[in-house]
Amino acid sequence: MTSKAPALTGKQLRHLRALAHALKPLIIVGKNGWSDSVRAQIDEALLGHELIKIKLSGGGDEDLDAAGLGTLLETELGAAVAQSIGHTLVVYRRHPKKPTIVLPRATSPGV
Repeated sequence: MTSKAPALTGKQLRHLRALAHALKPLIIVGKNGWSDSVRAQIDEALLGHELIKIKLSGGGDEDLDAAGLGTLLETELGAAVAQSIGHTLVVYRRHPKKPTIVLPRATSPGV
C-alpha cells in the first residue's frame, strides 16, 4: 500500500499526540533497521490500530534515525508522523474502510 501521507492540521496533530500519550510502543525497530518484515509489521499495526508508537532501539543501522524512519513511513506506507521525540515516533494512518479515530475538523480561515 503506497499512498501519500495525509496532510494534517496543527489541531489534528495535537489531538493525535494526546491520544498517543498513554500508548506503549507496538513496534521496536532493532539493530537490523528497515526491512520488508519491519515494513509489513508496521503496515499491519496501522491497519489494526490507526495510531501507534514506534521505538528505534540503539545500535545497528546508524543511518536510520527517527527523521529517516518518518520519511520512510510517509513515502512507503502513506502514514503521517504526528510526533517524533528522541527515538520514538507517533504514527497515524486512517483505516481505509472502518476508521475508529475521529479527527477534529479543519476549519477554514476566518471562521
